[in-house]
Amino acid sequence: MSTLFPNATLRERAPFRYDIVGSFLRPERLKKARQQCACGELPVEELHKVEDEEVLALIAKEKAVGLPNVTDGEFRRTWWHLDFLFELSGVELVEAQSYSTQFQTHMSPVTLKIIDKIEFPQNHPFVAHFKALQTEADGYPTKFTIPSPSMIHLITCVRTENPQLPERYAGNEAQLLADVTQAYIDAANALYAAGCRILQLDDTSWGEFCSQDKRAGYAARGLDLDAIAKSYVKVLNDIRAAIPADMALTMHICRGNFRSTWSSSGGYEPVAEILFGGCHVDGFFLEYDSERAGDFKPLRFIKDQQVVLGLVTSKFGELEDRNVLIERIKEAAQYVDINQLCLSPQCGFASTEHGNELTEEDQWKKLALIRSVVEEVWGSK
Repeated sequence: MSTLFPNATLRERAPFRYDIVGSFLRPERLKKARQQCACGELPVEELHKVEDEEVLALIAKEKAVGLPNVTDGEFRRTWWHLDFLFELSGVELVEAQSYSTQFQTHMSPVTLKIIDKIEFPQNHPFVAHFKALQTEADGYPTKFTIPSPSMIHLITCVRTENPQLPERYAGNEAQLLADVTQAYIDAANALYAAGCRILQLDDTSWGEFCSQDKRAGYAARGLDLDAIAKSYVKVLNDIRAAIPADMALTMHICRGNFRSTWSSSGGYEPVAEILFGGCHVDGFFLEYDSERAGDFKPLRFIKDQQVVLGLVTSKFGELEDRNVLIERIKEAAQYVDINQLCLSPQCGFASTEHGNELTEEDQWKKLALIRSVVEEVWGSK
């Protein structure tokens, strides 16, 4: 029993009181194997063998640090979002003709283009990736992460000026969003059939919509962000309604996480009523590790969703003060019941294969700290 909150209880369903966003720093052996494979020096089959072995080692560490669900660390992908999205039918990865980096560190100049009807193919490689994780976890609860459906529209129709869409979608945004919705329903059902019961949607669109600078820039182009936000919530709610009830569906909101840099800044107030008040996902993983995310007041719009407070940064190795973390949880509990709050890192430790500016030892210390704080606030088994 918690001495801080007498009514606080642990939680047996995802999101858990002690949780993670999903990605982990890639081991040097894996980085080397991926580079060798890209250069034609290592067969793909050998790369997959290295991936399997490193995921097995990661899962053992995740279990050792007491996580209630484990991930594959996103070890089998390069980007947190593009690897999934460009494998959808009707979407391809293309070289960006012109772009400005959103980060302090230069990223690869690639983007997505819609060329045909968007569908989820049954041979999508992420289904095999999940099956491998399920086998490697050997009965332990697993969580799988994929980019949110809004990312397709954000990349191709919001960030991209004068988007060039195929005939099916030209002047018909409703059809585009309907096809994206169905593609994600099919994806969730395929993963469910493979055994997935915890699915997380990673999303940077809401981080952009929180930024006053970006809102002003989009408005200047004639975009109605509130209308777009409502359409994104409808997509998410339609997906939630169509997939099995015992599949936990959560969403992680991020303001950028490439090599410890960020791309957006601003509190949740501009989107809180639309998103927190209207979206039916089971839980929100919310970035709250710096002043860029604002205060907890927007949480007043939360209904019955769980809120996973990302109070511990994944960007740098310095360990947070546990007393400060506990005080911030108390502050958040003024707006959301303590039994709707959880704790996690602010983001993954490696949203891309490059990883953030901290060590593997640092990431495990961060998780050990989160576990100890959770045990003090909510109790332990």
